This record gives sequence, C-alpha cells and structure tokens, in this order.
Amino acid sequence: MAAPERGHHRNVPGYADSFWFKYVLSVIAAGVAETVTYPLDLTKTRLQIQGELSKQTKQKVPYRGMLQTALGVAREEGVLKLWQGLTPAVQRHVVYSGCRMGAYEWIRDNVLGREPDGSFPVWKAVCGGLIAGSLGQFIASPTDLVKVQMQMEGRRILEGKPARVRGTWHAFTKILAEGGIRGLWKGWVPNVQRAALVNMGDLATYDSAKRFILGHSSLSDGPIVHSLSSACSGIVAASLGTPADVVKTRIMNQPTDSMGRGTLYRSSVDCLVKTVRHEGFLALYKGFIPIWGRLVSVGFFYCQACVTFCDLNMLCCPFTGQERRCHGTV
Repeated sequence: MAAPERGHHRNVPGYADSFWFKYVLSVIAAGVAETVTYPLDLTKTRLQIQGELSKQTKQKVPYRGMLQTALGVAREEGVLKLWQGLTPAVQRHVVYSGCRMGAYEWIRDNVLGREPDGSFPVWKAVCGGLIAGSLGQFIASPTDLVKVQMQMEGRRILEGKPARVRGTWHAFTKILAEGGIRGLWKGWVPNVQRAALVNMGDLATYDSAKRFILGHSSLSDGPIVHSLSSACSGIVAASLGTPADVVKTRIMNQPTDSMGRGTLYRSSVDCLVKTVRHEGFLALYKGFIPIWGRLVSVGFFYCQACVTFCDLNMLCCPFTGQERRCHGTV
C-alpha cells in the first residue's frame, strides 16, 4: 500500500519524521517480519550446506527439498528448532536497521541530494540503498555469523558431532576467544556482496514492476499490487544474491583450526570455485526458493506493518514508498 508523502496529513507530530522514531518503527517491523519468516531462513541455510563438497568427500547425501528439509527439522529436532538462532537474527536488525537508515539519510541529504522540487529519483534511492545496505551489513556481520552457526547445531547433534555453541552469548564469546575481533567478521565479504546485490535487485526492480502492473491492469495501488511487485523484485534480488549467500553460509559454517583459519576454504573465491567444481553450477542456487519466498514475505510484511502502525496512530508514514524498500530489504 502506498504511503502518503510527508506533510500531507494535518497535525503530524514532529517526532514522526525524526530518525529515532523511524529507527524504532523499522526495528519493530523488521523484528516481527524476521520472526514470522524465520523458518524459511533456517531452511535456506540447511539447504545451502546440504551436500557440501560431496564429491570431494565421496559421501552420498540424500537430497531434501525445501519442504522435506523444514518437515525433517520439525520431525527430527522439534518444531521450535525451526526458530533456532532467532535471537542473533533479531539483534542483527537492531544494528543493521540503525546503521543502514542513518547512512541512507545522510547520503540522501548530504551526498546525492534531492531534486529542486524535493523529490528523490529512483536511481539515487538505488545508489543510496546499495551503499547504506552494504555498510549496515558489514557492521552487523558478526550477528549473521552467530546465527548461521546456531542454525546448524541441530544437524550437528543428529550427526553425532559435539555442539559448538550453547547459545547466543556463548557463540559470541567462543568466536572472539578463538579468532579475536577479526574472527567475528568471518565471511563478511560475501555477506556484504549479498546485501549489495539483494538491495540492488530489489530497489531497481520494484518500482518498475509496480508501474507496469498499474499501467497494464485494472488493479489499484494496494496490497495486491504490492505483493505482485514484491514477487517480481524478489525473483531478481534472489537471482543476484543467492550465489553470494551460499558462499557466505559455507564460509561462516566451516570449521576452523587453532589459528581461527577455515579448514575447508581459504577465501570466498576458493569456496565459489570448489562449490562449482564439486557440486556443479546450480549448487550456487541452493536455497533459492526459500530466499525468494522470504524476500517477498518480509518486503510485503514490513511495508504493511509500517503503514498500519502509522495509520493506527493517525500519523503520516515517515517513509516514502521507495524508502520503505530501502529500509525493509533483508
């Protein structure tokens, strides 16, 4: 649902346009959306690790699709294990949303600048969202590292392997003790690449898809149009970002030696090459469907939550349509 531009409502409190109001609103919306869609994220991680370097290790791993994987986790580990690792995922949004929003607004106002009429062109929003999203993802990368490792704990226990972490705090302290500050940023390169590619695909496609749907159908601007636009932009974003996501997950999940160095991959490029060599090119798109589904769900839920919250409080929504895409992309 398109939100009205700022200043089009009467009696709008001053705090509605403040950074802190938008930050809190963004974190709440993102946190709820994360909680609702989190099983898709855990399923995606399991799919991306499934069959890792299977030809090199000469181990035959039975393939499980998205539904089989999710049902397998629920049946073998318990339904609540579908939300294992949710705490660092929500913590990520506390860091990511604040850094991204602060950087985006500073870039928008001080670097790119608005047009003379006060508007902000789509190409500038894409550039600003790309840079701000990358910065926010870099700063929040340690929470992703902990999340990925917690998501894989259930499978490790089923395989008879010792548990690596007992909880969020233990994971942070263990990684810090073994690899130092640098260890907390293991896998940050593909993580930032993924964020940049997903933001670029989503922001560049959403408005075009929305204009096309409105111009070639009798639908009015509302939840249905937003859902269809999110589905289209989600396909592009997932197509661009999934390979980097697979590399990120494998780098973050790989075991390390006493020096904190990975034992399977030397770098992101090494991971990419080994994955294609041993599993084929399509292995780079493991987890594509849950990634796409999550992008669509989070984008739709985030925007609707923002608008609903603002409407309930009789406020002008603090985000324009394009800014909601910048602040709501996972």
